[in-house]
Amino acid sequence: MTRTGDHATVNDVAALANVSRQTVSNVLNAPQRVRDTTRQRVQAAIDQLGYRPHRLARNLKARTSLLLGYAVPPATGDGINPVLDRFLHDLTTAAREDGYHVLLFTPEPGQSEAEAHLDLAATHTVDGFVLSETNYDDPRVRALAEQDVPFVAFGRTGIELPHCWVDVDGAAGTASAVAHLANRGHTRIGFVGWPHGSLTGDERLTGYRRGMADAGLADDPGLIGRAPNDTVAAAAAAGALLERSDAPTAVLCASDLLAIGVLQEARRRGMRVPDDLAVVGFDDTPVAPITTPALTSVRQPLASVGREVVRLLTSRLAGVNVPQDGLLISPQLVVRDSS
Repeated sequence: MTRTGDHATVNDVAALANVSRQTVSNVLNAPQRVRDTTRQRVQAAIDQLGYRPHRLARNLKARTSLLLGYAVPPATGDGINPVLDRFLHDLTTAAREDGYHVLLFTPEPGQSEAEAHLDLAATHTVDGFVLSETNYDDPRVRALAEQDVPFVAFGRTGIELPHCWVDVDGAAGTASAVAHLANRGHTRIGFVGWPHGSLTGDERLTGYRRGMADAGLADDPGLIGRAPNDTVAAAAAAGALLERSDAPTAVLCASDLLAIGVLQEARRRGMRVPDDLAVVGFDDTPVAPITTPALTSVRQPLASVGREVVRLLTSRLAGVNVPQDGLLISPQLVVRDSS
């Protein structure tokens, strides 16, 4: 009798697919070893029977934990990071769908993040790592790559060592925002970005400059302001731009939080948005649709990033040769009332 659901066994799957137990095991644990036609037949049998492999038994046999490590960034007192919060949600969802869970950890006091990753790797508690908030010459990437610890980074670092990363094309996002503003008739488009030294911020500034060039608009350094990622600093940076005799009629920001600061400064000056000043943010955080007016923003496809990060990492863990380079995913401009 063929059983289904929680009672189905490997033998039931093998019989239905007309393959051996070992072939079923290979499909579950090392699918790269199985021909596509056979793998599809086995997968169809698994789906039909509702077979669920006993995860603990698989872990003990393969000596894997089915856990992916993710370091929680240290608290800075600046409140939550809605982008990373959403990415973590999408990451855990993608991992669960692939049979994994995400283990959150933090460095010990006085311990660097790179050391924390290597120490956890040495315990074999996790099978690999997902990194985020990467920056130039990131020591975590260098340490893990040099020790051949499996990981995939959400973000680029500029490090020459071969490693997998997935990133959102921030430059393409800001360039598309400039094109949108230029199409609305704006020729004086300002930019409020983060201080020098942020790889993500520098990419978004590069896209702004490229967009200005593509639209045939002057690259005026006086139209560029910089601020830490908070509304007060952003309002001050916007104020400096708006004090100019040739003030911008539109301002593009490197984040939604900066854009909110610009909106606040415009309101303080009695300016109407978008009639007197158009404003565009980046990240399309949950607050963007509920600002007054609703904020136009560049949306990061974080669900796609999470899926690709998990796909690349679990493929490497399964022994599949994955490209040791990067994958750029295009963002989407979400147009609302602020522009």
